[in-house]
Amino acid sequence: MPQLLGATEIRRLAEEIGIRPTKTLGQNFVIDGNTIRRIVSAAHLDPDETVLEVGPGLGSLTLGLLDAAARVVAVEIDPVLAAKLPQTIAAFRPQLAANLDVVLSDAMRITELPAQPTALVANLPYNVAVPVVLHLLEHFPSLRHGLVMVQDEVADRLAAPPGSKTYGVPSVKAAWYASTRKAGVIGMNVFWPAPKISSGLVSFTRREPPITRASRKQVFAVIDAAFAQRRKTLRAALAGWAEGGAKAEQYLLAANVDPSARGEVIDIAAFSCIAEARLDALA
Repeated sequence: MPQLLGATEIRRLAEEIGIRPTKTLGQNFVIDGNTIRRIVSAAHLDPDETVLEVGPGLGSLTLGLLDAAARVVAVEIDPVLAAKLPQTIAAFRPQLAANLDVVLSDAMRITELPAQPTALVANLPYNVAVPVVLHLLEHFPSLRHGLVMVQDEVADRLAAPPGSKTYGVPSVKAAWYASTRKAGVIGMNVFWPAPKISSGLVSFTRREPPITRASRKQVFAVIDAAFAQRRKTLRAALAGWAEGGAKAEQYLLAANVDPSARGEVIDIAAFSCIAEARLDALA
């Protein structure tokens, strides 16, 4: 079985380049090989895939991904870590070193990569996980599926179905791009430093967005308005967006949505219909 990085190797690599994990960048390095194997297995990667990894850090997950896929494109915001990663791969997987591309960048800003990724597998910083996932799904339609590790509470939100307590903006916007499900929980003691909360795995599979004449931006504007004040009915919550409660009710009825319902009970298709109803009324 190929060697993966454990606590000893991770701390040694960190010491070599004089770094300590920072809260600012949301750095929590995985120090358990079995956890890496679990993540890679749950990602269901084909041997010919190109994997996009965000925040590779010291390379714990990168090694496991290189063992399973044809190529890994690793996006790292920290220049010191980005410079060290190829050296680590060359030391631990010399025969696979040519299969790695390291991109020094903020994942929220990338719109081009050295190769078109087919899968996203990443241990994402807690504080930017949702916007990163949505940004990558928007700008890289080649991403067919993926598995991300995020704060457990965020995992619940991303995978929540309509009507559940955790259903909200992340759930609906993710549903525009993909079907999602929670794929497991990861404990705290497999990280350095150990976070104060558990992590969750979210699996996604790309699907076509709802058929609608409204743009993604127009549909997302409805979603944002609907959840800005969760306890309000859609008629009230969408009044500002629609330029009046009466118009909001008009658009909702045209979309076959109950004006007295709340945003947390309707799905992405219904939000798309509401956006489209406004377009039709203004045409």
